[in-house]
Amino acid sequence: MKKLALLATLVFSVMFLSPNVVLSETMEDLVEREGLTYKKFTDVPFTGKITGNRQGSFKNGEKEGPWVSYWSNGQLESKGNYKNGLREGPRVGYHLNGTVDKRVTGTYKNGKKISD
Repeated sequence: MKKLALLATLVFSVMFLSPNVVLSETMEDLVEREGLTYKKFTDVPFTGKITGNRQGSFKNGEKEGPWVSYWSNGQLESKGNYKNGLREGPRVGYHLNGTVDKRVTGTYKNGKKISD
């Protein structure tokens, strides 16, 4: 029983008292400066995951990996991938009513649309 109480205290301390533990961030917790993204009130480019209407990961202040965005009504807005902060690979965009937005949908390389 003492081990269980000690474990619970340790988990609580790490999760709620450590300033380095991040449960989740949203885009509202971040700011952009000179092309890189930072957590507010810091000078270190942000690395980590975000949740909310925009969901994805940052690595050294740049978008990296899969990203999904939602309109304010909960409808899917777009989904695609980023590499070094630039769109990379297939991307699908949607209008507010859920239909595909052909202006956005396509394949990207180094942030530029290369095919529909």
